[in-house]
Amino acid sequence: MKLGENVQAGDWKQEKHLPVIECAASSTIGQKLAVTVSVGKQIAHPNTTEHHIRWIQLFFQPEGDKFTYQLGNWEFNAHGESAQGANQGPAYSEPGVSTSVSLKKSGTLLALSYCNIHGLWESSQKVTVA
Repeated sequence: MKLGENVQAGDWKQEKHLPVIECAASSTIGQKLAVTVSVGKQIAHPNTTEHHIRWIQLFFQPEGDKFTYQLGNWEFNAHGESAQGANQGPAYSEPGVSTSVSLKKSGTLLALSYCNIHGLWESSQKVTVA
């Protein structure tokens, strides 16, 4: 079995688990490109002690390159946990991040997210660099 066989995908407008990548479709070599990745953009994902998004990772696959490069890894660790019980805590981490990347080649941004109940989910966004 391969890990990729267990990664799910879909349409973010209909699926609450999908990481949504938002960025400009084109950039200039060396220019900072603002990238936002979030889960639950169109349909809110539950954020409870029992059911939540635990992390998001962002990768870059340059065109014509054999290797994929990890750009970032973000964990969301507060989901209402408390000594008083589940969902009684004072803090909740929301599954979304904003970052900047600088690319030298065109390629594809790949996002991976993990739901503690429904597993791994992925999406992608092409970026043209001139």
